[in-house]
Amino acid sequence: MSIYLDNAATSHPKPETVYRAVDRALREIGASPGRGGYRRGLEATHILFETRETLAGLFGIRDSSRIAFTGNATEALNKAILGLLWCGGHGITSSMEHNSVIRPLHLARKRGAEITRIPCDRRGFLNPRHVAAALRRDTRLIVISHCSNVTGTIQPIAEIGLLAMEAGVPFLVDAAQSAGILPIHVEEMGIGLLACPGHKGLLGPQGTGFLYLADGITLLPILAGGTGSHSSHEEQPAEMPDLLESGTPNVPGIAGLGAGAEFIQGTGIQVIRGKERALTDQVIEGLEKIPGVTLHGPLPGQERGGIVSFTVQGIDPSFIGFTLDREYGIDVRIGLHCSPDSHRTIGTFPVGTVRVSPGWFTTEDEIETFLRAMHVIARGKG
Repeated sequence: MSIYLDNAATSHPKPETVYRAVDRALREIGASPGRGGYRRGLEATHILFETRETLAGLFGIRDSSRIAFTGNATEALNKAILGLLWCGGHGITSSMEHNSVIRPLHLARKRGAEITRIPCDRRGFLNPRHVAAALRRDTRLIVISHCSNVTGTIQPIAEIGLLAMEAGVPFLVDAAQSAGILPIHVEEMGIGLLACPGHKGLLGPQGTGFLYLADGITLLPILAGGTGSHSSHEEQPAEMPDLLESGTPNVPGIAGLGAGAEFIQGTGIQVIRGKERALTDQVIEGLEKIPGVTLHGPLPGQERGGIVSFTVQGIDPSFIGFTLDREYGIDVRIGLHCSPDSHRTIGTFPVGTVRVSPGWFTTEDEIETFLRAMHVIARGKG
């Protein structure tokens, strides 16, 4: 078995309870929720309700019906961004965003929206004062990634949320790298919209995610269809979550997502965060001892998510990734990580970096194996 250090893409492995929940939903239930009054259909509906309730408790959400399930964070971000900017208006974002933010913003711009992209510093940090300065009367959205998928830089979400609340502007947080790992309370942090994947820090299966919408925020639905409710009407239902949930949901995946969220609640966010921080520090301390290595993102000792990006002088990141895989059985991510603006910001475009992202099930011994391999590769003996 390989050593898996790409948890920023998808966490692996999952808790055993996740596998069991998916298997039960597939084997024992197998029905569509909200589409029938028979026992299996009601059990499928119950799975969705219970998962919404668990997620609401995890993120400080009062009304779980404000959570709409999606196939991933990208779908959630598209529904939020295009739902607010499809007919124009002004949006604010940063130079450290993933393409799942940049590309829907580009689509909105083509339809008449104006977008202000605020430069971050070379470590990836955004200054909230620059967000305040960019606000306009027609600003309809601020969208910021909580934690960079390239550098692990953690943005001051609570400060930006306060600015957004004072200005009356919806604040969308991309929590792809923070949900399940960093504490998030939507009301305390001023978050109006929260986009999360299920398959990363929440430890659920791929093909799952959700969008939270605060009370009072409405979106133009960019997807319409069957919801199991108001079936005699041509108009998409206006109430949540039906407004944003069309078509048959991924019940087995959502069952697994619920189990992953329950595992996080039972373990504790602070415990998970503590282990991830220790593993990340171990990576950083080990890489600092290797000649020719440059670490990108927050400085050692600064708070960061569970991500370390680095380059080695004179060695292409793709060669490092290939050698780690083929010679040592170690899985890491190389390149631009679907976030070219981030690499332009930190000065690693167009080649990119090597990204290491340990997870809950990563061990210290696995990190040491990776570091020993990097010592050999950096000496030119890969």
